Amino acid sequence: MQGFILRTQPVRDEDLLVSILTQNELVLAYRFYGARHASITQGYKIDFELAQKAGFLPHLKGTLHLGYKWLYERERLAVWQIFMRLMYAHLKDASQLESFYFEICQDCCEKLNRQNPKRVVLEAYIRILEFEGRLGSDLLCFLCSKACDDELCLVRGFLCAHKLCHQGTSFKKADISELFASKTSAHLSDEIVSKLYYIMLEGF
Repeated sequence: MQGFILRTQPVRDEDLLVSILTQNELVLAYRFYGARHASITQGYKIDFELAQKAGFLPHLKGTLHLGYKWLYERERLAVWQIFMRLMYAHLKDASQLESFYFEICQDCCEKLNRQNPKRVVLEAYIRILEFEGRLGSDLLCFLCSKACDDELCLVRGFLCAHKLCHQGTSFKKADISELFASKTSAHLSDEIVSKLYYIMLEGF
């Protein structure tokens, strides 16, 4: 079985609770410190086995780290791990999941080899909002339900608002419209991408 480590939580001694996103579910497993394992680090993709124990969490065993070159680049890894934390917070109450979430993480890992990491996770975030039917492509103000002007503000979940309705970071409506339609940030400057990234950090 393969999956992405979304979260590790220390328990007694140096054992860990490990949350792993697989093709169809979010697995919570127990890793004993004394067992032989490859690196168990947030954001890593691993191949693993589960040993089921009656009345207890499955034990993580036989792990193999499926590495990417960019994992050794501090900035890329940091951005990726932050995105993994957002994914965990978003999916933690789900058990069965669509394969979409695993596949989007896989796609991000391929893109991180060559693209700006903030752009990669920003575009993934937008695709997730669209998949869940929460991307406001109509660009209506979530506070007054009227169409936004040429300048608009964005809040958590990339909800749109008039500048008069919500005092936040503003963007050109045309830029956001193209971003939502194309799910690519190629037309945006690095400065705008950074502003959007910090809004994304507020969560899904």
